[in-house]
Amino acid sequence: MSVVVVGSANLDLVYRVERIPGPGETVLATGYESNPGGKGNNQVVAVARAGASATFVAALGRDSAADEIVASLDASGVTQLLRRVNAPTGTALITVDQSGENTIVVNSGANARLRDLDEGELAAIVQADLILLQLETPLETVVEAAVVAREAGTTVVLNAAPIQSLPTELFDSVDLVIVNEHEAAQLARGVHPGIEIPETVHTADAAHIADVLTGLGVAVIITLGAEGALVSVPGEPAAHVPGIRVKAVDTTGAGDTFCGGLVAALDARVSHGADRRSRPELDTLVRAAEFATAAAALSVQRVGAVPSIPTLTEIKAFRSTR
Repeated sequence: MSVVVVGSANLDLVYRVERIPGPGETVLATGYESNPGGKGNNQVVAVARAGASATFVAALGRDSAADEIVASLDASGVTQLLRRVNAPTGTALITVDQSGENTIVVNSGANARLRDLDEGELAAIVQADLILLQLETPLETVVEAAVVAREAGTTVVLNAAPIQSLPTELFDSVDLVIVNEHEAAQLARGVHPGIEIPETVHTADAAHIADVLTGLGVAVIITLGAEGALVSVPGEPAAHVPGIRVKAVDTTGAGDTFCGGLVAALDARVSHGADRRSRPELDTLVRAAEFATAAAALSVQRVGAVPSIPTLTEIKAFRSTR
């Protein structure tokens, strides 16, 4: 059984600060490190460390940043279909404050060159049981991968972040959408202009937003930070998966860890005989979200994106104590 992740890879430049600066303000960093990152890269490592067979389709430059990312992928046991292009490897400038909150600015670099999937990349998607996509690479590539996967019977999971307007063709090819509450609200407004959704979205609004999105015929998981996640499928009441209270030191990559952990759990479902062509049912998604919530809770207790992603053994041990 296998998972393919098509997405971005960056080198994260992380600055520790007492507080995140406001407009026009300069603050002094209390620490600095660089680590492999990018939503696609984080998620494929999370998939692999959570015990699934993972393949990564991405574009890197011909530079030392790319070499660092490849070494990290090797260490995590990720199969790689990587283009090396004449553009710098993507980078992300991240500030992390004392409470673990962060701000991120991304320079796409080589990620923007991931266009027109080639024969080997398409073959990997067709043969996979699940595909995990995000929105840090060109949208037309995301759509192409999703359409090809759906036609092949591969389960399609979309982490719709960073949020943007999405074409109907993409929704028609997706089985499961994962978003946080703010992304979910923006997505719902884009789907139904004029719908009454408050500008400041709270956990209490999530069920209404999930109803709007499942009306598109897709399953939806809305992550709620420390409050856990809301899991919804068309035609059924949403289910709440409680969060796990921990002391966060760095939330960078926590959402990606959740996505990767969830897809790995769904891949285990296929490994145990579930039909890969059937959309996951509510109880299956709830169990996968519980596993993913534990993985994310572990990750926020550590520094960095990829360095914080837990292994299957660690996730199992953590869950056994809860």
